[in-house]
Amino acid sequence: MRIVFASSEAVPFSKTGGLADVAAGLTKALAAAGHHVTLITPHYPRLFPPELPRLPTKATVQVPLGANRVTGHLLRSEFPDSNVDVVLIDQQEFFNRGSLYVEGGRDYPDNAERFLFFSRAVMEAIHRLNLAPDVIHANDWQTGLVTALVAQEYRRLPGCEQTANIFTIHNMAFQGRFHRDLMALTGIDWRHFNYHEMESYGDLNLLKTGIVFSDVVTTVSPTYANEITRAEFGYGLENTLGVKFDRLVGVLNGVDTTEWNPKIDPFLDTCYTASTVEAGKAACKAALQKELGLNADPDALLFGMVSRMADQKGFDLIAARIEDILKANVQFAFLGTGERRYEDLVTRLAQENPGRISASLVFSEGLAHRIEAGADAYLMPSRFEPCGLNQQYSLLYGTVPIVHRTGGLADTVVDARPETVANGTANGFVFDSYDPNSFLTSVWQCVGCFQHDKAQWRQLIQNGMREDRSWKRSAAEYAAIYERAIGWLK
Repeated sequence: MRIVFASSEAVPFSKTGGLADVAAGLTKALAAAGHHVTLITPHYPRLFPPELPRLPTKATVQVPLGANRVTGHLLRSEFPDSNVDVVLIDQQEFFNRGSLYVEGGRDYPDNAERFLFFSRAVMEAIHRLNLAPDVIHANDWQTGLVTALVAQEYRRLPGCEQTANIFTIHNMAFQGRFHRDLMALTGIDWRHFNYHEMESYGDLNLLKTGIVFSDVVTTVSPTYANEITRAEFGYGLENTLGVKFDRLVGVLNGVDTTEWNPKIDPFLDTCYTASTVEAGKAACKAALQKELGLNADPDALLFGMVSRMADQKGFDLIAARIEDILKANVQFAFLGTGERRYEDLVTRLAQENPGRISASLVFSEGLAHRIEAGADAYLMPSRFEPCGLNQQYSLLYGTVPIVHRTGGLADTVVDARPETVANGTANGFVFDSYDPNSFLTSVWQCVGCFQHDKAQWRQLIQNGMREDRSWKRSAAEYAAIYERAIGWLK
């Protein structure tokens, strides 16, 4: 199949979150499976890796934005070690900035114009470069207009009637809601500005637009696909998604196993596999304890957490129960930044508990890898988590996760209960109710297993490490979705 994948960010060109990882991992896996894949993403000059090519083409795009026409230039680039075609939309006024979406903690005031331009530029690039795709796959509100343009304009062109129109939601909380007057910039007829299509609570809603006009809506885990049809997680669009329930599919994100693999991880002094995990993790744990100034105690259960410090990530639960947990022989390694109150909390706890708690209020890619390898268990008690990557990294690295049963956490971590231990599926500890006592119960189960049942602990590690978490599996699921969508159009 010929696939065009439109994304406002993609590693290694730009990144603010998981969308960038998906844009890279999925497109590379689809290309490796034999599909012809073109990724179209903005060119952010100030953020672009200097070692990667930016090759000019003779092609430009002329994009109507209301009464104005905005010119963009098409550049070519490439992923290292991949045959994905990368097209960069270069428009200096919109994209030559220090960050992707925000400045000083506030959204850029022209974000609607920037990404309405980008969405139309995607469609113009498809035409100018003669890409003739079988599938156009848009992602999140930034390319929500793409699905409307495919449905209302592109499929009316000769030979384009059977182009599949796919839209992926990575996080329902970010919807691209703008003043109704900006509907005029979309180029879509005003009759579509209604409750059933592009309007939401009086505003233009670009995430809703993406949902309504697509053939298939996907999201980043099966459980999250179910959750977002309920008011708790639907952010006002649960009814819109309910209408699409028969074409709403959850596909679990994969992991880039060229980057996250304890066998070849360049950030580790001691690499290991499932067969050498016991000695390998012991060496990584000792090295991490030394690096972070923790006590050199192999018997202490070392909890790792690499995360934004916020309520959504479960820090309210940790704050409520960490003093209780510290009564056991445990250590903590925190890495990340976030809400000031939680930064202050872990800093104070580290000062009050030298040798037992480390708080690194930065982001370090290398340290993130070393925490995943050196920790015995990983804390991820998120209030909600559409997919989640760190619990998957933990499983790959033989680090036992403790998670709240939500979103992708529910799809990847199997609670250690007698029946799951017996059938060989258990790989972590899961609590159902989002409250401090339920969280603490799972922590005590984890501590008890680590300290008193080494055979079961080793089995949890092996169960987690042996599963396929690569993008190859996810790409096969997406290819099947594409084929079905194309079939519906015939």
